[in-house]
Amino acid sequence: MNKHKVRVRVLFFTLAAALLVAMVAALLFGSTKTGLQDLLNLLTTGGDSSVATIIFDVRLPRVLMAAITGMGLALVGAVYQGFFRNPMADPFMLGMSSGAAFGASVAIVLGLESALFFGMGFVSVFAFVGAVLTSVAVYLVANSGYRRQKVTILLAGIAISFFLSAFVSLFMVFSHGGVQKIVFWTMGGLGGASMDQVIVLFPAVLIGSVGLLFFSRDLNVLALGEDTARSLGVEVERMNLPVLALSSLVIAVCVSFTGVIGFVGLIIPHMIRLISGPDHRTLLPLSALGGALFMVIADLLARTVAAPAEIPVGAITALVGSPYFIWLLLRSGKGGVLK
Repeated sequence: MNKHKVRVRVLFFTLAAALLVAMVAALLFGSTKTGLQDLLNLLTTGGDSSVATIIFDVRLPRVLMAAITGMGLALVGAVYQGFFRNPMADPFMLGMSSGAAFGASVAIVLGLESALFFGMGFVSVFAFVGAVLTSVAVYLVANSGYRRQKVTILLAGIAISFFLSAFVSLFMVFSHGGVQKIVFWTMGGLGGASMDQVIVLFPAVLIGSVGLLFFSRDLNVLALGEDTARSLGVEVERMNLPVLALSSLVIAVCVSFTGVIGFVGLIIPHMIRLISGPDHRTLLPLSALGGALFMVIADLLARTVAAPAEIPVGAITALVGSPYFIWLLLRSGKGGVLK
């Protein structure tokens, strides 16, 4: 076994072990003090009912949602960076965050934030529909011409994103009380997590992620250039629809429950690539683990640093992600990874 494979395996088990430790820590720490002994008592003898409510009904859904969301966003970010051959690519580059914000804003302005639809909040439902319709609109606009180019997809995403963001701004002006709710939603958070949401989130992210993993080899070949990829048997144009559809499924379901949480899908793939290399067969699963770990830790900090107050988790990821990404940009000027 060569050194690279050993390094990848060590990284995989290190990330998996760190994720497990972080999830246990996230179950134990919060504004209400609980300890490892409390958790062990719950698992063996049943323990105190109030502690059980805190750990299993409040914290566990939130921890699971953080892990699943981080996994999905980081994996899609790695896919987009390879698919578009753009190191600045992130899961929200095609305007789906604006679409989700538009849908959520509509629900808030209509006063539906407390209404339910088959057990799901109307804000989440509207956000999901907005994100999906945005991805469909981007694809249709980008493929309306004679030649389908990835740059056209990016430009369509930017145009539609600005268009929908303008409507969100208008909603804030004329909502008469909904401004704070809209702003807080767009900052991202996991405060309303429930097991019902996790049950919806997990299979959708799993299906989308497994589907994207099948394109690992094609993404490796695509890194050589589209013409080279075609000569090696990769049907570049036919990749567009399945890759974008699977990515859209993952992003839409994540953002509908958590709001817009930036930098996870941008910096985690770069961090993993520094260690594991550019092979998408290892980069994608490792990015998923890294994203899950990052989100669990970020959410733990969000609800403990200023307890009992809570910081939006999107603010935590931005505070950590921005300096690191600036460092990557500086490193790229010296022959680093952002090329």
